[in-house]
Amino acid sequence: MKTLFTALFICIVQIVSAQEENEVYANGIFHFEDNKAQKIFTDWTRVRLDPNLNAQIVDSLQTNQQIQILKKEETILKLGERSANWYKISYQKGGKASEGYIWGGNLCVGYRNKNGYDFLFGITKTIKKKDKNSTQDYDQNIASVKVLEGNILVDEASFDTGSGESLSYGTFNIESNHKLQNVELTLKAMVSGEACGIASYDQYVLFKDKKLIVLPQLMNVGDADVYYHSEEFVFPNDKGGIPNAFIFKMEEMEKDDRDREKKKKASRTYLWDGNSYKLK
Repeated sequence: MKTLFTALFICIVQIVSAQEENEVYANGIFHFEDNKAQKIFTDWTRVRLDPNLNAQIVDSLQTNQQIQILKKEETILKLGERSANWYKISYQKGGKASEGYIWGGNLCVGYRNKNGYDFLFGITKTIKKKDKNSTQDYDQNIASVKVLEGNILVDEASFDTGSGESLSYGTFNIESNHKLQNVELTLKAMVSGEACGIASYDQYVLFKDKKLIVLPQLMNVGDADVYYHSEEFVFPNDKGGIPNAFIFKMEEMEKDDRDREKKKKASRTYLWDGNSYKLK
């Protein structure tokens, strides 16, 4: 009898575990609050009658269209590494107020306005990439920054943002020109994960002459006090900065089996000529 109960218990645990593995959770980066304004990131975003892919399409919205979040639905859709809730929204189009449902993955993670331009940040898709150290493919999310003047797309720049584990949190800010010649301003997009050992990615994008210039990506990761790897840029207006250049700095630490710290540092300088950069 005891053996039977043990077998039943193991079976139940396996069933529950299987259900948990199949359960889909929304990426935190696509969490948007009720009664807050938001913007559409993906062009031709479909508005549906109900919160599911099979529901009737009642409208489509263009990039930079402002909408109002009315309610986050419990229904979650996963496309590639992007998982997001559906949202009930309201919006104005053609002088008419309308409501419907859209998928949260089509919304901006962040947006800013400066000097007459709208700057938008969003996660666009998941692609398969080859692992250089094995024969296995892996999923990589692609993010984009768009700059618009009114409803006209001026430029767009894309970059990697890791796997779905890194999409727990995101920020998007406009910084100064950092005293880089001919640069109007610097944009900084960031995505990160919640757990130890999950990388965060910092992406700087320069804006000049209506063009976006993507700088080398920065990655930071750590595991409690056992290991960390940090990367940063030192710009001309930062302490230790030099004119017409930005400096990449890396530092990492790892403890061995005797709890001794082993540290490593590296740096390299990128020269900026007012139009582009190159490694010194």
